[in-house]
Amino acid sequence: MSGAHPRVLVVGESLVDIVTDPDGETEEHVGGSPANVAVGLARLDHPVDFATTLGQDPRGERIAAHLGRHGVAVVAASHGDDPTSTAVATLDATGAATYEFDLYWNLPHLQLPEATGHLHTGSIGAVLPPGSSHVLEALEAAREVGTVSYDPNIRPGIMGDLDTVRATVEQIVRLSDVVKASEEDLALLYAGQSPQEVMAHFVGLGTGLAVVTQGADGVRYRVAADPRVAHAPTRAERVVDTVGAGDSFMAGLISGLLVTGLLGDPGARRRLREATLEDVRSAVERGLATSGVTVGRAGAYAPSLDEL
Repeated sequence: MSGAHPRVLVVGESLVDIVTDPDGETEEHVGGSPANVAVGLARLDHPVDFATTLGQDPRGERIAAHLGRHGVAVVAASHGDDPTSTAVATLDATGAATYEFDLYWNLPHLQLPEATGHLHTGSIGAVLPPGSSHVLEALEAAREVGTVSYDPNIRPGIMGDLDTVRATVEQIVRLSDVVKASEEDLALLYAGQSPQEVMAHFVGLGTGLAVVTQGADGVRYRVAADPRVAHAPTRAERVVDTVGAGDSFMAGLISGLLVTGLLGDPGARRRLREATLEDVRSAVERGLATSGVTVGRAGAYAPSLDEL
């Protein structure tokens, strides 16, 4: 590895979740899938930079303060003239969330922060113009100095035509060493195909590790070097809500792969592509541990290492 703690750059949207519970009570929380991953990684003691779009308004200030409080360094170019994005999240009786977005995504061209060894992106910002073109530029630059991970986190109401989205998703998968998708993502992008078929497709496009999260059924995963699919059960003991659960799993997975040297520098790409299912198991388990803590708390709670 190039260093014990390579810096992680997370690129994507941050916003304020306006959460309405089944009783009609409303609260505001800092959210956005990539923002949640950035905080999750910082809480697991990784040095994290975050490139996003923040308005110069009270909600933007709140997001910046939240990120800073958890040790995430916001890239200076993230502050712009558009309003801060919001998402109205409505919880049903089971705690599951549905979202309506008011999103601004005019991400500027990015220079990778010094010592970046890994870049994570995902969700709306990875596919939504005009900022998505600069996300792709950043991914290509990151591959020269380290590794890349991706979570599609499909939101059809704002991402638009699924055929167009699928083409962009697959362009990003080709640049990614790790891809994590949910069952819901696969149902939208690859209706009728099994998780095994989609993971094989992702590996064929070039990813070294493909993971599918299946809620209460845990996760399934495979590596490029082995066509078998492994299963790991959920670690959740109780569920308050599922807000941020996938993001928490993603942060734990990336963290586990960084500490085992399977992400974080250019040589890690080859190491991951040659890795066995056993080599990645501890990272998958860390993801399940982090998400298991998250679903037991209200909102997108990110656990620290001593809570796992």
